[in-house]
Amino acid sequence: MSPKSNEDDPENDREVGDDWVFPFEAELHAFAPGLHEAQNAWLAQIDSLRAPDRKTHELIRMVCTVILRNPPGVRRHAMLAAEVGATWEEIAGSIVLTEPAFGLLRVVEALPWARRGWERGHAAVGDERKPRRPPA
Repeated sequence: MSPKSNEDDPENDREVGDDWVFPFEAELHAFAPGLHEAQNAWLAQIDSLRAPDRKTHELIRMVCTVILRNPPGVRRHAMLAAEVGATWEEIAGSIVLTEPAFGLLRVVEALPWARRGWERGHAAVGDERKPRRPPA
């Protein structure tokens, strides 16, 4: 997971753009637009699963990206999990659960990416999930 480019930097909040969610999509679409469209339809069907719930769905996908050592994927799925209510403890705990099978290195590499994604997702939903202080 060592950074190779600015895209791989956890501090880089670069968005891919309005046309493509992932950096590879432009190249795939230019070469095989039908394949690209079919892949998007297939992924939409995965996203429509009713179980597990959306938060668990994103936590599972995030953990898969930890195992694959895909930093932008870790950041993205941590963000999406936060947007549907995942706490930082749930994000970090899910990542730590990969350690017995895949090693400590993947955990420590993934945590900064996950934190950045979680912070972005948490900020996107605003203050609505923050605990309210009792009136004085």
